[in-house]
Amino acid sequence: MSQQSDHTERPASPAGMPSPASLAGTRRPAAPATFGRVAEDGTVFVRTSDGEREVGSYPGATPEEALAYFTRKYDELLASAELLLQRVTQTDLPAKEAVDGLARLREHVAEANVVGDLSLIEAKVAEIATATEARKQVEGAQRSAAREKSKARREEIVAEAERIAGQPPASVQWKTSGARMRELLEEWKAEQRAGARLDRETETALWQRFSAARNGFDKARRVHFAQLDATQGEAKAAKEALVKEAEALSGSTDWGPTATAYKRLMDRWRQAGRASRADDDALWARFKAAQDAFFHAKDEVAAVENEEFKANLVVKEALLVEAEAILPVTDIDAAKAALRAVQEKWDRAGKVPRADMERIEKGLRRVEQAVREADEKRWAATNPEVAARAQSLVDQLEAAVQGLREDLAKARESGNARKVADAEAALAAREQWLEQARAGVQEFSG
Repeated sequence: MSQQSDHTERPASPAGMPSPASLAGTRRPAAPATFGRVAEDGTVFVRTSDGEREVGSYPGATPEEALAYFTRKYDELLASAELLLQRVTQTDLPAKEAVDGLARLREHVAEANVVGDLSLIEAKVAEIATATEARKQVEGAQRSAAREKSKARREEIVAEAERIAGQPPASVQWKTSGARMRELLEEWKAEQRAGARLDRETETALWQRFSAARNGFDKARRVHFAQLDATQGEAKAAKEALVKEAEALSGSTDWGPTATAYKRLMDRWRQAGRASRADDDALWARFKAAQDAFFHAKDEVAAVENEEFKANLVVKEALLVEAEAILPVTDIDAAKAALRAVQEKWDRAGKVPRADMERIEKGLRRVEQAVREADEKRWAATNPEVAARAQSLVDQLEAAVQGLREDLAKARESGNARKVADAEAALAAREQWLEQARAGVQEFSG
């Protein structure tokens, strides 16, 4: 079977998209005639270890042009192999993509009508296959590690659920523990969605333990509240006593100690248990009325104090203006120093009226957040590991540019205008990439 092509050259790669040959830096190890020949009828043959094989013809061309055409196709195929080898060995290419790429390359090699050192390409294919197998083994180990991690996380969830369910009923904080049980269930579901899949036997065993812990906890909670209902009479008596104490304190002007006393009464109220709903509502209404009377009087006194705090508000308003002048942050160290000075003055300024407290504090928090984010951004930009990767890319591109410059010089010496144009396009694209990479390194170095 012969392959025929016309004299039309293939168009150059679009700007910014180098050909596989330019990317891999392919070099032909010997002249085309070393690996092929052109018969008198124009048929082109490639020499292999098994003898000659027909690859096609190039009608209307000289033998040299015909050999050059099929040699260029060989260069492209070799460049594709070298590029895939680089991707497998030097990048994070997934094993599946490596396997697919290798399969496609093998198809192209098997169907290739080219002139060149076919043993070199076969060696590249073998090298890619070895690297791909190594990548598959690495990914297999990673998946195994992910399964172990997911298993360990689910065992943590189960262990915590069993610990909650195993608490003595008298010491359980039912609201907190119940909320935590629900959170653990959501964490289990999230791990099922996002974590690695476990084998059915392991996952079933863990789920059965988790389910048993949840069911045991729910049963104990129902028993607890059933017993609680039996103590409603005691809870009613205790709360009536608390209401009397609250009403006795409602006229006190000893603000601090009395506010603390009301807090203790509230704690005892929570600990007293539940009476019937009607009794609970009525007792709570009396308790709250007494408490509200005290705190209303306290708030009136606080309102008077707030007038005194207005002077402090003026100081903090000015400090807030000073703090906001730090933004936008251009000098991290200077901004942090200026913010510390403002914060020290802020603490000394004292309280402000309650109505202005949230607004004024939020204003300062916004500035603090902006400075903190700028500081974190600077740290991220100077991360040595990221900077090292950026420098490595620059080094690789500089080497590639140097090689392309040498190609351009050779093309100009040959006087082949098309080779010169192709080399100039490839060099221009790679120099543009290098300029961008250098800009990235400068950003990391500050």
